Amino acid sequence: MSNQNLTTYLKDHHAGSVAALELVDHLIETFEGKSLEQFFENLRKEIDADQRSLQELIKKVDAKESAVRKAGAWMAEKFARMKVRVSDSEKDQMGLLDALEALLIGITGKEALWSALEAASENVASLRGVDYARLQQRAREQCDLVDAKRLESAREVFKTERT
Repeated sequence: MSNQNLTTYLKDHHAGSVAALELVDHLIETFEGKSLEQFFENLRKEIDADQRSLQELIKKVDAKESAVRKAGAWMAEKFARMKVRVSDSEKDQMGLLDALEALLIGITGKEALWSALEAASENVASLRGVDYARLQQRAREQCDLVDAKRLESAREVFKTERT
């Protein structure tokens, strides 16, 4: 990766993490006082920790965070929120399913980020000294947790009446 390519790659993933945190914040607010609130609170803490790891790498490779990319991620999340329209109503679980799938895709991308950076660290000194195995494992654990909730939600959304 050239430094410009690396910078762009890191900033794109950072923008994705900003969007993910916005979505999780919306989910926390939506499910306040319900069991899902704690699930999303815990997930938020982990995504926030991963974002801090990414921010440290951005500083290490001497790339500045892009306000434009942050704004773009914020805007994309706002449009996604309009589509998702998550509700805590038991009758309206489709928005939750959509949100969980979006998070699952994002977390899968984060795992891919860590493995790509681990591979690149063989040639890029500024990427060394990071516990990529731990970050990848944490992403896999987040995937498993979010996927379990996603499948639970899918069972509710696509439940049919038995005759």
